[in-house]
Amino acid sequence: MKIIKLTLLILMTLVLITGCSLNFIKKRLPSPHKVKGGYIFQFDAPSARTVTLSGSFPDNMWSGTATASGTFDEQIDLMYDDGTHGDRVAGDGIWTVIKQLAPGRYEYKFVIDRNTWVKDPNAFEVTDDGYGGYNSVLIVD
Repeated sequence: MKIIKLTLLILMTLVLITGCSLNFIKKRLPSPHKVKGGYIFQFDAPSARTVTLSGSFPDNMWSGTATASGTFDEQIDLMYDDGTHGDRVAGDGIWTVIKQLAPGRYEYKFVIDRNTWVKDPNAFEVTDDGYGGYNSVLIVD
């Protein structure tokens, strides 16, 4: 009887540990990389309504905030979770955009729902953004 109780206790402990640890395991997205048509940027934000790629790209200028008007334009480098623009599965919370880039060094962030600016958690390199946070860095050869 003691052996059965001990065996059940061990099995229940293993199931509990395995179940809890699996909740923390999440497939990591790749950092931006070259694909057909440019470089693909991906960001996991399942509850977002919009995600925008914003950065030091010549045609982006931090989504318009670094221009003379200083106005944020979410249509510049809008990302997609609809099965297009490099997005594989519509509605899975993985936002994607493919951007053509010339060789150079680019700093960028993702903008969630027009107001939350976050660095890419999968970027290989980051740099101080001068405002107490960090920008992600992509170097294109």
